[in-house]
Amino acid sequence: MFGNSYWSIVRPDAIAALHNEVFKKVLNWYYSVFIDNYPAKFHIAKAIPLPKDIKLTDDMEVLWDVYKELTRHFNELWNEVKRNSIKFDEFKKRYREADTSLLDLDIEIATRILKRCRFCEWKCGIDRTFTNKGMCRLNITSYVHSWFLHIGEEAPLVPSGTIFYGSCNFRCVFCQNWDISQENPYKGVEVNPRNLSLIQRELRINGARNINHVGGEPTPNLHNILASLKYLDINVPQLWNSNFYMSEEAMNLLIHVIDIWLPDFKYGNDECALRLSKVPKYMEVVTRNLKKAIEWGDMIIRHLVLPNHIECCSKSVLKWIADNIQKYRVIVNIMDQYRPEYKAYEYKDLSRRPSAHELEEVYRYADQLEILWRDVS
Repeated sequence: MFGNSYWSIVRPDAIAALHNEVFKKVLNWYYSVFIDNYPAKFHIAKAIPLPKDIKLTDDMEVLWDVYKELTRHFNELWNEVKRNSIKFDEFKKRYREADTSLLDLDIEIATRILKRCRFCEWKCGIDRTFTNKGMCRLNITSYVHSWFLHIGEEAPLVPSGTIFYGSCNFRCVFCQNWDISQENPYKGVEVNPRNLSLIQRELRINGARNINHVGGEPTPNLHNILASLKYLDINVPQLWNSNFYMSEEAMNLLIHVIDIWLPDFKYGNDECALRLSKVPKYMEVVTRNLKKAIEWGDMIIRHLVLPNHIECCSKSVLKWIADNIQKYRVIVNIMDQYRPEYKAYEYKDLSRRPSAHELEEVYRYADQLEILWRDVS
């Protein structure tokens, strides 16, 4: 485990990020949570009680109706925290954790969805309590391949308490984590919700600014991630580091617990997504989720510049951001570290690194659109 002295030397920009007024303004909720000024959203969800006449054994339709009602209560309390700057310790004194809460409701709904899984937009519909034959190839078990204080993430996130889950619902031909996402997702440590909460606790105590759920892809592990928060008794922002191919139902469950979103906005069109990641309806699904997520937390969008994909992907992605969610002044990390990995050499357009000319063209276009992208990574 790296001590503060190590990462602060290697990543002085992470120290500087604490005082960066742009970051503090755009990521205000996240910053307030990681310094314990505000409670993380999962603590707010724990304070919203289930109505006394409702049981978690009720029909799914009833539970979704209650979900809508409690989401209104959640939003009211979340806004009260922000409006009155209620610190974490004060919140815990003022709002007792409910015996059966909105978080419990979210956990129950997620558990039932597993019986006919539709956590992601593939909506395989398989019973994951019985089989692992869906697109993610997981049953109910989550496999964690590593967890550590990551010093390679964006400056406001470092050190990031990163948890790498095995498996993915994409089949990216250039995946840099192909060994855990595609080849052997079961090689990691089997974890249950209590194990996950202990991992998060350890990471936070050792200096993590956030808990970074990544992979692979965290979405197939949604049930265990939600349930882990039931046991987590300390304050720490929850970060969703994802390909953003979640279903609407999964998004509805995530909005109560995720403080900062880290979407990977890969492609600017469906054709490239289908050819290189084997997923249909990419733009429809990802942009739908981006629009919802930005209403429910802070966001840093990642875009990896691919060689030969400047017009079709990089510029299209940046233009969509500028036209649709730039009013929130979202931060974009334009990533230049693509290298051919896994099966990329089988694809002529991906067989080299992006050129300096290609990167400069993307940077200039981002500046033209007034995208906030500099000094992030």
